Amino acid sequence: MSEIAATTVHEAYAFACMKCGYGWEQSYEIEHHVDVHGHAFVVYTADGERVPSPLSTPTCTNCGGHVVRIMRAGRVAGVQELLRKQQTPRAAEAAAKDRTVSTAAAPARHWRLSDLLHPFHRR
Repeated sequence: MSEIAATTVHEAYAFACMKCGYGWEQSYEIEHHVDVHGHAFVVYTADGERVPSPLSTPTCTNCGGHVVRIMRAGRVAGVQELLRKQQTPRAAEAAAKDRTVSTAAAPARHWRLSDLLHPFHRR
């Protein structure tokens, strides 16, 4: 099939699974093409591999669920930074109490849906 590459656009999205609460971000290269018959189509690539459109069938990378909220990029990273700032004083207190615990041995943080949506709650 012969095609003409029109443009390539870089976009990123944040995702939150409504089933397990896992949050992640992914950037995409979106190639806009026109085939020989004049029909436009797009090709999504992530990390150099062709992937389906994240807007049509998002799938949770943690549990495989398909009820996924799509947000603009930076939402998950923003919440992670907010939580990191909130946990810094607590971590300093815990380290002062017990100097034998290594921070490298701390388990990876699993982001819950409530963590991701907390900054958006109206007060």
